[in-house]
Amino acid sequence: MNNNFNFNNYQPARPASPLKGLRDFFMGRSMLSRLIIINVAVFLLVNIAGLFQFFMQIPYLQNGKETNILVYWLALPSNPDTLLHRPWTIISYMFLHENFLHIFFNMLMLYFGGKLFTEYLGSKKLLLTYLLGGIFGGIFYVTAYNIFPVFSNIAGISIVLGASASVLAIIIAIATFIPDYSLNMLFIGKVKFKYMALIFVALDLLSIQKDNPGGHIAHLGGAFWGFIYILALKSKVIGNNLANPFKKLFRRKPKFKGYTSYTRPPVNEDDYNKVRADNQKKTDAILDKIKKSGYSSLTKEEKEFLFKASSKP
Repeated sequence: MNNNFNFNNYQPARPASPLKGLRDFFMGRSMLSRLIIINVAVFLLVNIAGLFQFFMQIPYLQNGKETNILVYWLALPSNPDTLLHRPWTIISYMFLHENFLHIFFNMLMLYFGGKLFTEYLGSKKLLLTYLLGGIFGGIFYVTAYNIFPVFSNIAGISIVLGASASVLAIIIAIATFIPDYSLNMLFIGKVKFKYMALIFVALDLLSIQKDNPGGHIAHLGGAFWGFIYILALKSKVIGNNLANPFKKLFRRKPKFKGYTSYTRPPVNEDDYNKVRADNQKKTDAILDKIKKSGYSSLTKEEKEFLFKASSKP
């Protein structure tokens, strides 16, 4: 064995740079990275269009106020008649930002909340929560502006834009799924996720009377969807295959009662207790693995098994 190791030439491995981590994240083509890329791409497109509009002195007025052309066509209007003529805005508005700080903070929250959501619930449910959270936010906004007298003067001209409702749906959903998960907050220490979620909702409720009421109402719509979605998922009202909600309606039922190739006969008490004991052992082993190596070390099958076990009454 050669013991002539030259320590002068030894250089310890350097930790991965934050830029490399971000590059790997976006190159990985995850659902979360795609959502962020779409938001950023639309933001750049909107501002480039606004710059072109400025240089070419192209006036585009909405209710007597100069407006970015793309914002006009992609933002969600509160006027039902206008919405009927621009139905795509119920989707497009949740990817639309005009202000840098607006998109920066939304994407920051989407990144951290989305990573935690994906780790526990997967990328398909992330997309579903983002889209339906935004749709519920839009429904809350349009409904509120057309039924409450306080908005009667602006209901015909108001618009809303931004991913905040979708992002809050994801935050509230994962907080409902793992309410006791702790976050290390600067200057505060560990705070349980459920308390953070309650603070977000409370801030939106208290801010409706101050500024941007339409935006705060839309946030509450997104939070509402995130909450009821996880409750329904845990209670099995909504199955894992939400993309095909009518599957059960078209499932063939046996024409006669009794055992068929599609049904299992009931097991006796001894067999039931044995299966239950085996499942408990498997659950305990998975929990021990989480304590030693973290949740991310679990296989896909182990995560599914743990989710099904936690959903049982």
